[in-house]
This record gives sequence, C-alpha cells and structure tokens, in this order.
Amino acid sequence: MSHEIDKYILFHSKYGGTGKKFEFDFIDYKKNNLKLEGRFSRDMINPGPQGFVQGGQITSMLDDVTSLLLIFESKGEIYPSSTNLHTIFHRPINTGKYLCEATLISKGKNIATIRGEIYNHSGKVAATLIHNAFLISTKLNLNN
Repeated sequence: MSHEIDKYILFHSKYGGTGKKFEFDFIDYKKNNLKLEGRFSRDMINPGPQGFVQGGQITSMLDDVTSLLLIFESKGEIYPSSTNLHTIFHRPINTGKYLCEATLISKGKNIATIRGEIYNHSGKVAATLIHNAFLISTKLNLNN
C-alpha cells in the first residue's frame, strides 16, 4: 500500500542511523497515530539461549516510529531531538516482523511526548515507550 508517509520512511532508511535496519512498511495513519510494521533481524538478538531481541534494539525501533510520526505530521518541518526514552518491556520479542504504533500524547511549542508500542504476534503489547523530545525546526529535503 502506498501512502504519503512512504517518502519519509524512505528518507529515514537512507539517512537515519537505524532507519535501514528495521525495514519499515506502512500499515495505517490517522491524525496523531501511526502504525508501521518493522523487522527485527538475527543480528539484533541477545546471546542467551532463547535468542530474544536485545532491549536497546526494541527501544531504537520505537524511537524511530515515534519520531516518524512527528516528522510526518509536521511535513518535515520538525525534527525531534530525544530528551528521554523510557521503555517498559512486557513480553519477550523474537526476530521477525512486528506491528508498531505511535500515538501523540502532547505537543507544545518546543516539547512533545509520544507513546510507542510494539505488539507481539498474538496482538498483545510486548513493549511500551514513552518518548519526550525537543522539537527542532528544520526543512527536510525529501527529493534526494
């Protein structure tokens, strides 16, 4: 499915440090809410016997999804600089594709708070991120 956000996802995968790793696909968008599917690969797991995805990778995916919501809704005129990322891990996550959801909680002139969630394959919340970000005015060049 093609959507206007695809050019932002492409920009993020080309220039974002982690954007290329998660291979995001658009699922759904409504004002203040974005759903993407992201992928965790084998190089993102802990060395333990179960092979669960490392918590920092989970946080990174949620950071990306919540940031993309802000960037998209501002039409590329705001870029978030994270001031706090607080992740709660509810259930383990294995490699594979997962539904991620970002919801804007509040947005002021300089600060925004966004909630991010990853759902496991049973549809249960596996991780929740509360993301606070300082909003930087910018103008992304999406045509490169």
